[in-house]
This record gives sequence, C-alpha cells and structure tokens, in this order.
Amino acid sequence: MSRRTEELSREAPVPLTSVKEIILENFMSYEYARIPLEEGLNLIVGPNGAGKSSVLLAISVAFGQAYTERSRKLSDLIRRGKDIARVSLVFDNSLKRGRRPIAYSKSDTFMLSRYLRRDGSYWFEADYKEIDKSEVVRLLKEFGINPDNLLIIMHQGMIEELGAVTPQERLRMVEEAVGFAEFRQRIMLAEEDLSGLISEESSLLQLIENANQALEYWKQVYDRFQERKRLVEHRELLAKELLWSTEAKLTKALQSLQERIQAKSRALEDLRSQQAEVSSDADKTHQTLLDKQVELRKLYYALVRAESDKAKDEAAKGSFQGMREDIEGLSKTVDELLVGASDKRTKRLKELVDYISQKSRAAEADAQRRKAELDREVSSLQPEISRTEELIRRTMEGYISSRVKAEVLSYRIRVTESDLHDLERSARESQAELDGMAPEIAKAGSRIETVRQPYEVSEELKIVSAHIQKMQDVPEEAEKIYNDYSGNIDELKVKLSQLQENKKSMLVELEARKKVWRDAMGGLVESTDPAYQAVLSAADANGFIKFEEGAGIEDAGIALYVGFRGGAPTTLDPFTQSGGERSVALMAFILSLQGRIVSPLRAMDEFDIHMDPKNREAMFKMILSQMKQREASQYLVITPSILTVFDRSAHVITVQAVHGASEVKELK
Repeated sequence: MSRRTEELSREAPVPLTSVKEIILENFMSYEYARIPLEEGLNLIVGPNGAGKSSVLLAISVAFGQAYTERSRKLSDLIRRGKDIARVSLVFDNSLKRGRRPIAYSKSDTFMLSRYLRRDGSYWFEADYKEIDKSEVVRLLKEFGINPDNLLIIMHQGMIEELGAVTPQERLRMVEEAVGFAEFRQRIMLAEEDLSGLISEESSLLQLIENANQALEYWKQVYDRFQERKRLVEHRELLAKELLWSTEAKLTKALQSLQERIQAKSRALEDLRSQQAEVSSDADKTHQTLLDKQVELRKLYYALVRAESDKAKDEAAKGSFQGMREDIEGLSKTVDELLVGASDKRTKRLKELVDYISQKSRAAEADAQRRKAELDREVSSLQPEISRTEELIRRTMEGYISSRVKAEVLSYRIRVTESDLHDLERSARESQAELDGMAPEIAKAGSRIETVRQPYEVSEELKIVSAHIQKMQDVPEEAEKIYNDYSGNIDELKVKLSQLQENKKSMLVELEARKKVWRDAMGGLVESTDPAYQAVLSAADANGFIKFEEGAGIEDAGIALYVGFRGGAPTTLDPFTQSGGERSVALMAFILSLQGRIVSPLRAMDEFDIHMDPKNREAMFKMILSQMKQREASQYLVITPSILTVFDRSAHVITVQAVHGASEVKELK
C-alpha cells in the first residue's frame, strides 16, 4: 500500500460498530417485529414471500435511500389498513477507544427512525428528536455508508444490475466504498484550476493583442503630438522675431507716447480725487446702515420674546381652564359628600377646595392680564419694525449707489492705470531701443537677427498657427497614454509569463495527483486480485481484476475477467457468461474488497439466486471466512436457500408468514 493510501486509511471515519436491532411497526407484512442483529454475519432465511427482503428494504427506508423512493410509493410500504408505519434502527454507541461513534449522543445506544404516513409524507427522528434528511445523509457519510452503492447494500435482483455496470461506473463504486473518492475529487479540482488558468491565459493573449492594436493607434497620435510640439516651439521663435522687427517703428512713436502719458496722468489724478470723495460718502452711509440693522435686530428680538411669552400664557390659560374644570368637578363631589355630614374634617375639605378654586381663578385672571399687555407690546413693535425696515431700504439704496459710483471710478482708474502703464512701457521700450535696447534684450533673451519686415514675420506666424490649429484634436496626454500602453503591454507579458509558469506547475501537480490516484487504484487492484482469484478457485473458476487507466480519469475503469471449467478468462459482461457464472464472479469481486470497504454495514439480498448448490455453498464458506478475518463489521445476508455450511459464528434469523403477518425468530 502506498504512503498516501495509508494516510487516507488513517483518515477514515470512526466505524459505526453495529446495528443492534431493527424495529418494524406496520411496515409491509410486519405488524410489529424486533429483529436483533449481531456483529459479524447475520443470516436471514425463510421461504419466498415470508418478508425477508422487507428487512433490507426497511434499512434502506431508514437510511433515506433514493432507490426505495424511486421504486415504489412510500404509502405502499405501510401495512394494509394502517395509516402510519415506523422503521427504527438501534445502533451500538458504546465507548470505543475512549469515544463514542456518534459523539453528540451520550447514550450507549442510538436510535434512527423514519415514520411514513398514508398521504406520502414522512419524517426522520434521531433518539426521538425530529431531524432533516440532510442530517441523516451527513451522519451516514461520516461512517462511509452510501446506501445507493451496490457494493454496500445490494437489494434483491441487483446482482444483475451490478453485473451490467460499465467498468467506469464500477471504478466509482469501488472508490467510494473503500474511501478513495478523495483522490478523484482532488484530480477534478486540479483540472478545474487548470481550466481556469487556460481560460485566463487566453484572455491575457487577447488583451495583449488588443493592447498592441491600441498601441499602434497611439503611436500615430504620439507622432502628431511631437510634430505639434515642434511647431509650437517654432511659433515662439517667430513671435520673438516679430518683436525685434517691430522695435524700429517705436522710435517714431516715442514723442507721441510721452504726450499721451502726461494727459493720462492728469486724468488719473482727477479720477482718484473723485473716488476718495465718493468712498467717504459710502463709508458714512454704510455705518448708518449698520446702526439701523442693529436697531432692527433688537426690535425683532423684542417681538420674538413677546410672541414667545404670549404662547406661554396661552398654554397656561389652557392649563388653568382644565384645572378649573377639574376643581369644579372636585367641588361637586365634595358637595355631594357634605350632604347630611357634620364632620369637621369634611367641612375643612370643602374650604380647601374653595381656596384652590379661588387661587386658580386668580392665576387665570393674571394670565389674561399679561396677555393683554403682550398684545399691546406686539402691536406697538410692528409699526416700529416697518418704519425701521423702510429706512434701512432707503439707506441701502443710497449705499449701493455710492458703491456703484466708487466701483465705476475704480474701474476707470484701473483702465487708466493700465493704459498709462502700457504707454509707459511702450515708451520705455522705445527709449531702451534708442539707448541700445538693453532692457528689452534682457526681457526677450537672445537677440534674433532678422532682415524681414514685421508683416513678413507675421504672415509666417499665421501659417504656423494654422497648422497648430489643425492639430488641436491631439490630446495633451498623448505622450503619457502612449507610454502607459507600452508599459501595460510589458506588464501583461510579465503576467502572461507568470501565468504560463503557473500552468506548467499546475500540470505537474495534476500529473502528480493522477499518479497518486493511479498508484492507489493500482495498489488496490493488486492487493484484491489474489483474493478475487482465491474465491474463483473455490468455485472451479479462474480470472483476474484489471485496472484500465484510459485516456483520462473519466475513462478509467475496473474490468473483471473470469473463466469457468478451465476456459481462458474473458471480460465479465451481461452476454458472455450465464447468470450463475456472473453471480459467482461478482461475489468473488465483492468478497475480495471486504477488507478495504470502510462502511461497517454491508447487506446482500439473494445474491445466490442463479447459483447452483455447489457454488452457493462455496460462496457462503468464503463469506464466513471473510467474517472471521475482519472485526467490527456487520454483514446481513438474505437467502431462501437451506444451507449446511454454517457454524456458530453466524447469527441466523428465520422469517415466517403467520396469519398474514411476518414473524421473526432467532436460532440459538
């Protein structure tokens, strides 16, 4: 056995020791029966029609087996004349190696039940508590029990079905039965991961192709960007040349500029004087406006306070009215109590009520007086507020008018200052030209020697500007985008390289997992083949088990070869061998696997139906031999045959039909 196979064997679930008892109530031909079972071989015998097969069917019902629900209605399993049926399996849950097989149950026994109703509904119970079917499936999975696996539970007539399965289906049954299904799952997961990597690789290749196409487009845009950049630089040079070619014209205009500067200076001084006068008036008006706004806020605060006090008095008035009504009601009650009464305390109560009533009326009158005063105060504040608001409005209009005049004068000053600045600058430029153009040269940088007239330079400048205008569609970020695409393609190529390396690693991992699976299955076949041949030899037959790998894991299978009466082994199929021969070969295969099947419970119903007496007894001898070799396993075999090969190691239960009901009896 390989190291990984040994690890998997150690990871197998804790076995469910045994089913101690089967309880049937109104199930098929059973009215009520308790069928005790023991570890090892349990043999159920009896004539046809006595109800033997119903026992295995009951186990399937308790396990929620899909086979049972597909084959017949659940209501058909209820005894005629009854509305509800029960099947219960009592498991041994005593401590084994310091822990219980079913950890959450603290009892030495664990009962799993299924109830069936005539309307087709059903439910499960575990130790008398209702559970879902999913919980039943989970519990069985923990112990490696799959009731749909023919190698674990084989109902009546299913020996033929087992013989008709394909090698691929037979392999899956074996994998699950011996606990090797994990190997297949790991390979399937690796193939899924590999498929994802291949898909991602295809996507990356497509992205790189798309990016290359985009890069080609942006390369053309980038070339235009570079051309525009060259033209812009040339335009800047032409602008400087135009500056130098224009300096000669400034000399003639120098005298005119100086005269205009003097006129502008006088006008600017006059505007500043007007601005100072208007600004002073605006400041005075603004202060008046602020004072009136403060006064208006005070009036509003007084009005709000008066309105708030009015609201409070209104609320107090309502409270006083309610209090007065309560006092009047209390007074009436006291008057009724005083009728015919002469007690001093009663009279004192009357006086107290009258006193409270007087105080309430006084408080109400005081509140009414304060309301009238507040009404007068509000009435006097409102005209004052209106008058103040009107005064603020007129003051604001005057202030705005002054500010507008000031802003107009300010604008005219700025324009005049700008004009004066331009004139002075022009004058300085002209004077500088006359003095050697030193200041202008410092501004313009290196002198551009040109013999062209300004209009000639200007025409060329227009042409260059027109070319630049045609390239306005070139985005400023063209260079960045081009570089980004170049970098992205490099990154995609690096990512593709990494992904391809991962794909290679995944292929290696997949092959490693397939090798583990092949080694495990090959080792399993190698270890079970001698037992298969030994069982066949006892039936005067020969053969072998072959693990066929196929092109992939889905094509792999287990083929059985068998030959009888000295004939060469041939593939087991539904057409080559007789029914008895197929049954012998299949039983040999099942028995050869018993040492590796993880499920603690195995059951077979009438596997020997096609066998002759000699082979039947040979198979039962092999079953007995298997039972003695494997501890903590439970076998349930159902047969109508009369056998003479059993010793005391077999637990025999007989089933008889008595007055329309099945009855069971242990043979001690």
